[in-house]
Amino acid sequence: MARTTKMTDEPDIADFDFPRILAAVADPVRMSILKQLAGAEEALSCGAIELPIKASTATHHFTALRQAGVLHQYYIGTSRMNLLRIEDMEQAYPGFLPSVIAALEANSHK
Repeated sequence: MARTTKMTDEPDIADFDFPRILAAVADPVRMSILKQLAGAEEALSCGAIELPIKASTATHHFTALRQAGVLHQYYIGTSRMNLLRIEDMEQAYPGFLPSVIAALEANSHK
């Protein structure tokens, strides 16, 4: 099945807002989402990401990451797929997202 276009509230690179990005990645649940997506070889559906919260609450966290520009979401059939916008983030804020991911991984080994 073909990938659909981006969600309508996903910002273009020129519209990234750094304080909003910082707020989005600072939440512990969203940190878990980032870490799992960073370790994946391909896009993951929302249901494939293990979170200790209800689906409706998870939707809120995915939305916050998408609206901040950290996450790209698209549909394959009825599955909402998730990818980190690594290249876009690198263009806007070089080194930021890899540094966040490295810190999350280092912190999980403590």
